[in-house]
Amino acid sequence: MPAFTNQATLTFNDTQTNSNIVTGNITEALSASKNAVVSTYTRGDTITYVINIVNSSQVAYNALALNDDLGAYPFGTGTLTPLTYIEGSLNYYVNGVLQPTPAVTTDDGLTVSGINVPAGGNALIIYEAEANSFAPLGVGDSITNTATISGEALIEPITVTETVTPEASPQLSITKSLSPTTVFENGEITYTFVIQNTGNTPTVATDSLTVTDTFDPILRNITVTYNGEALTEGTDYTYENGVFTTVNGVITVPAATYTRDPATGNLVITPGVSVLTVTGTV
Repeated sequence: MPAFTNQATLTFNDTQTNSNIVTGNITEALSASKNAVVSTYTRGDTITYVINIVNSSQVAYNALALNDDLGAYPFGTGTLTPLTYIEGSLNYYVNGVLQPTPAVTTDDGLTVSGINVPAGGNALIIYEAEANSFAPLGVGDSITNTATISGEALIEPITVTETVTPEASPQLSITKSLSPTTVFENGEITYTFVIQNTGNTPTVATDSLTVTDTFDPILRNITVTYNGEALTEGTDYTYENGVFTTVNGVITVPAATYTRDPATGNLVITPGVSVLTVTGTV
C-alpha cells in the first residue's frame, strides 16, 4: 500500500493557517495466493484451482467477493474463455472447516460472493474448471487466469494469477479397417492401420512406437507399406505364426496442427497421421 499524507487548516478572523503534514502507511491485512493442482493440460482435462486468503489482522473481513476470469483473452473483436467452471465443484473452507457453499455465478467468469475471513485466520476456495475448445494447445501456449478479491473493507482489490501450459507430448490413437470384409478362401485382404496424433509434439524414432497384431486367420505372403512406402521383413517388421510387429522406431507420427475457426474461435485440431497397411492371403 502507498503512504498517505494529511494536513489540517485552521481559519480564524479571515486568516488561514496550515498545520504540519503528517504521513502514514497502511499495511495490507489480507494476502492471497492461487495455485493449480496440475501445471499442464490437454483438451477436456479438469484443472483444480486453490485460492488461499490469509488475514493477518485482528479484524475480520466479511462479505468479500472473488471473480475469476477463467483465462479470458481477446479474439477478434470479442473475448474467448478457455476454461469452463464445473458446476457444483466449489468448496469453501474457513480455518480448515468446510462451510456452506457461498453464492456462485458464471455470467462474467466465475464470481463467488459472501466470503468471510476471520481475524488471524484464512479462507480457502477450491474449484474445478475444464479446458474447453477455446483452450490453446500449441507448444509455447498457455492459459493465465486472474482472480480478483474485492470488498468494501479493502482499499484496493487483491489480484492473484496462475498459469498452466498445454502438455507437450504426443496424443496417439489407432484405428484398424479391413478390405474387403468378405473374401473367398485363398483370397487377399488388406488391414489398414491409421495412427493419429492430436498432440503438439511428434513421435520420433527414440519413442519406440510399435504396432503389433495377431492375424487370425493367419495371413500368408504378406506385403507391408508405411505411408505408401514398402517395408522390409526383418529390417522394418517381424512376422511369425501370424504375429506381426513393427520394429522400434520405424513408425513415427507427426504432431497435430491447430487453427482457429474465424467465426467461433474454436480451436480446430488437424491430427498428424501415419498409415500402415498389411496385405496377405487368407
